[in-house]
Amino acid sequence: MKKISYALLAILIMVAVSSCSTSTAADNKEKDDKETGVSSDQGQSGSIHLTKAEFLAKVYNYEKNTESWVYEGDKPAIVDFYADWCQPCKIASPILDELAEEYEGKIYIYKVDTEKERELAAAFGIRSIPAFLLIPMGEMPQMFNGIGQTKEATREIFVHAIDEILLKTKNKD
Repeated sequence: MKKISYALLAILIMVAVSSCSTSTAADNKEKDDKETGVSSDQGQSGSIHLTKAEFLAKVYNYEKNTESWVYEGDKPAIVDFYADWCQPCKIASPILDELAEEYEGKIYIYKVDTEKERELAAAFGIRSIPAFLLIPMGEMPQMFNGIGQTKEATREIFVHAIDEILLKTKNKD
């Protein structure tokens, strides 16, 4: 009985040590991306993950423009402030990815991981997630939090926001 306990303990220790010390290529790439300020998801179709440096260059440089909102983009945008552990964020993410492809060339859909970009989240007063910043061209941005009760309702909320707030394609006289 004692031999089985020691063997089991040895196996558990080996598993714990190997899982804590394993470094994958993906981990190394993420570390490199963080250090260089270049996101590994940049350039892919769909939504675009932003670091603080990319946000300042592509969306709004709040360090330079302290007095007024100056959008750096050439198309309307949605910025999704999310965290990997957030269940509503996990529901919204694939919907936003689909909409980024559906509205490709018309809008940008950016994502900011609030766990990795805490300073950026704090600059926008993000206290609950998911939080979404809607950025129409030539107008002040609008922030909203949360998602719909269902995936379908969430998609409808985003489509409505894109069509009526960002692109102004509905309710034209």
